[in-house]
Amino acid sequence: MVLPRFLLLPSARRVILASAEAALWGLKSIKGSCHNFCTAICKDVTYMELKKLLNSKKIMLIDVRETWEILEYGKIPGSVNIPLDEVGEALQMNPKDFKEKYNEVKPSKSDSLVFSCLAGVRSKKALDTALSLGFNSAQNYAGGWKEWATYEFSEKKQGH
Repeated sequence: MVLPRFLLLPSARRVILASAEAALWGLKSIKGSCHNFCTAICKDVTYMELKKLLNSKKIMLIDVRETWEILEYGKIPGSVNIPLDEVGEALQMNPKDFKEKYNEVKPSKSDSLVFSCLAGVRSKKALDTALSLGFNSAQNYAGGWKEWATYEFSEKKQGH
């Protein structure tokens, strides 16, 4: 018995939809795995870790807040100000232009970078930009200036 053509369409449609759903599930699974992998590799830096890294002089700390924020509220000693909207362009500049604009040696893709801002939102965006450009040793100080100032000022009050 041969079925009319229009009766085959729903079953064919079900097969196609089932295949598409399986493919989407696979993509979501891969995306989740990549995100978890990146989160494990690209961990945030704590206040104490950042202090140690800064003392070692083996990192470049990039503060991605706007210049007026740094002038008004202060900055983590040793940080370089590169506002968030300049990060992508700055990391792709030639070394001479970078030195001229930021008064620092341009980091290479293998250098350790740590991004900071006020509270971790903009620095995470900067981290994502740096990673997409191949700066694989980049990290994020999620606590930002708020956390840094809280620890630093409480330590000074306690006489440490």
